Amino acid sequence: MATTRKADTHWEGSLLDGKGNVTLASSKSGTFDVTWASRATDEAKETSPEELIAAAHATCYSMALSHGLAGAGTPPNSVDTHAEVDFQPGEGITGIRLVVRADVPGLSAEDFQAAAENAKANCPVSKALAAVPSITLDAALV
Repeated sequence: MATTRKADTHWEGSLLDGKGNVTLASSKSGTFDVTWASRATDEAKETSPEELIAAAHATCYSMALSHGLAGAGTPPNSVDTHAEVDFQPGEGITGIRLVVRADVPGLSAEDFQAAAENAKANCPVSKALAAVPSITLDAALV
């Protein structure tokens, strides 16, 4: 059965001078301020669509990797994923870097690498982001 998640954004003013907020409406987990400055510069005082995409990708990837490892008979003790999403004004999202470190007892580095690549190729958020020019993965066991 399909699920639907919802978010709402309120924006006031022009792109460059305006401001807004995004509310995670389904979970009611919070409301976060957004501005163009936080999106287009390194002075992030508010969130941005790219930060939210990074959060979604890191979470989805961790879940997909954990599921794949467990399905292969080697469930992880832990999976820690860091995602970075690059945004270039005028171009859009130009790259994503995933860094994953996992504790998986009894799994070889080669088998882990294969599972990590499989999760990158098949997690639903990776698939949704297929138009991004570069998605890289740095995966290692701890």
